[in-house]
Amino acid sequence: MKKTAFNPYLPSWEYIPDGEPYVFNGRVYVYGSHDQFNGYVYCMNDYVCWSAPADDLGDWRYEGVIYRKTQDPKNPDGSMCLYAPDVTVGPDGRYYLYYVLDKLSIVSVAVCDSPAGQYTFLGYVHYPDGTCLGSREGDQPQFDPAVLTEGDRTYLYTGFCGPENKTRPGSTAVVLAADMLTIVEDPVVVVPGRYFSAGSGFEGHEFFEASSIRKRGDTYYFVYSSVEMHELCYATSKHPTKGFTYQGAIVSNCDKNISSYKPPEMLAYYQGNNHGSIVEINGRWYVFYHRHTNGTSFSRQVCAEPVAVLEDGTIPQVEITSCGLNGGPLAGRGEYPAYLACNLFVKTLPCEYPAHHDAWLDGRFPKITQDGKDGDEQPGYIANMRDSCIAGYKYFDCHGIKKVRITTRGYGKGRFEVKTSWDGETLGEIAIASSNIWREYAADIPIPDGINALYFEFKGEGGASLKSFTLE
Repeated sequence: MKKTAFNPYLPSWEYIPDGEPYVFNGRVYVYGSHDQFNGYVYCMNDYVCWSAPADDLGDWRYEGVIYRKTQDPKNPDGSMCLYAPDVTVGPDGRYYLYYVLDKLSIVSVAVCDSPAGQYTFLGYVHYPDGTCLGSREGDQPQFDPAVLTEGDRTYLYTGFCGPENKTRPGSTAVVLAADMLTIVEDPVVVVPGRYFSAGSGFEGHEFFEASSIRKRGDTYYFVYSSVEMHELCYATSKHPTKGFTYQGAIVSNCDKNISSYKPPEMLAYYQGNNHGSIVEINGRWYVFYHRHTNGTSFSRQVCAEPVAVLEDGTIPQVEITSCGLNGGPLAGRGEYPAYLACNLFVKTLPCEYPAHHDAWLDGRFPKITQDGKDGDEQPGYIANMRDSCIAGYKYFDCHGIKKVRITTRGYGKGRFEVKTSWDGETLGEIAIASSNIWREYAADIPIPDGINALYFEFKGEGGASLKSFTLE
């Protein structure tokens, strides 16, 4: 029996952003950076890997630590963090891990004989004279490497263009030799930054960071985070290093510009940076991205959604959901953890607020968090549900549901209203009281048969934490 898949698809105590998914030998492997719970900067932990059978995307297995920050010769004391990596299979059939340390502007490479084994340091990407990429006069700072190997040539894409930086032209690409380290074609710009985009078609969605590259048929898909930060956009070309045309956004981690269930400008989750890619798994395409938790920029989690690739090769923007890799709606019966919320916002604040993740510091906002410290396998929950805070879940296939239970704690006193749309009719309400421990409350609330979203809006005093809900 296949396991149910959710968003986030890894355990709630795992904080992996910047997910790069690949299918190797019938398993899906996800490589990313590794945040800490309650971390104070990005990417504080060593690289780990998780994998799942390609035909069972709810059955994720921890593969362990695959590379430690201290393995890089320039980081023996571990003072620098491992930023977002990427992996490719070289001409020799081995697996090559490309990454950048947070304080250096060069690209490091490690290698392994298996997708999720122990990678060993190989070297630094360099020009034929030995000068490291990023060190030659005129080179752009190296950041977020993406790699694609075809035959004995590997295409390497890097770049970071802060929205207000007027000197960086965009994401650049180089071509590497079969040794996976030596540059045989110098850097060229493939997608422009904000101040180099006039007349390009990328205006308003220029390159910011998070280069990622995939190939579908004879078409190269360059996926990236735009200057909007929250959205993963893409451009296509028939050539790996030139001719890319802007196509649109694939996903936004706050669902901006989605109008199927709300106004398009409304932010239905926290807005923050984004990084991910697309992958084909058993004939179906998915986009992998990340969300922000814990009221900070530094505890991010991987999510995924199925996408539709149209006949012309374009990919319409998809909604963020709680069911993600499940292949359809979740079963509309049983207990579900509250941290699966794909929508989390405050109804009484303007629909475009928060405009930036710093607004999480506003005490009116709920947050997905956990107890304990980083590495503790403690289940996640939603904290600080205050008056008019809404947690939303999409989607469930409901039949014959007559009762809803919730588990809460904290200094909240009032009620949770249950709805099938965030601004819709209240189907019923569940009264709660202040409690120092988790307590269960229930009410008879019929849920319409069919595929539904579920929204829980708190009305009352103080702030409650929501651990789970149960449909009966």
